[in-house]
Amino acid sequence: MSTTHHLNLYRQYFELVASGTKTIEVRVKYPHLENLAAGDRIEFRIRDTDERCAVAVLRVAEYPTFEALLDGEGPEKVNPSASREQQLTNIRAIYGPEKEALGALAIEVELI
Repeated sequence: MSTTHHLNLYRQYFELVASGTKTIEVRVKYPHLENLAAGDRIEFRIRDTDERCAVAVLRVAEYPTFEALLDGEGPEKVNPSASREQQLTNIRAIYGPEKEALGALAIEVELI
């Protein structure tokens, strides 16, 4: 049986997922995401709005760092509108070094 996860996204990333151009979502390996698996659903939302976007999880891959994740998955799948260096800066602005130390998750998604 699949599980539905509810996660917040910043508007710029939400719009990329909703348009189908962002197919890899980056997250830190927090305890509440440890059981995330292919076949699950994620309902993304923009905080304090009614905007929602549902996706199917196709695959979850774990990486030791955000750099390794971008190199392994391809930065164009994470954010087709930003360079690899810009994405690394953006991701690290959201998640500090202590969060990155938990591990990075690449969540491959598809609109449903």
